[in-house]
Amino acid sequence: MFIAASERSVGEIAEALELAQPSVSKHLNVLRSVDLVTVRRDGRRILYRANAQTLKTIHDWSGMFAQHWRGQLRRIKAHAEEKR
Repeated sequence: MFIAASERSVGEIAEALELAQPSVSKHLNVLRSVDLVTVRRDGRRILYRANAQTLKTIHDWSGMFAQHWRGQLRRIKAHAEEKR
């Protein structure tokens, strides 16, 4: 089960992750507060879905740092290998 694939209830997410429902609810509230998940009420159920647009923005932004750190790690590795 993958939350981004479709809407899921807290109970479904908790079961899939093998976590307690209160813990999942707490985390979902944090994710909701930063717009990483969207919420829709269906009768008594509250359904959550990953917000793909926000996740893409974060992915793109963090990608800039990944490029930087790859270069840094290559330099560290080269330096360590020189010391051997």
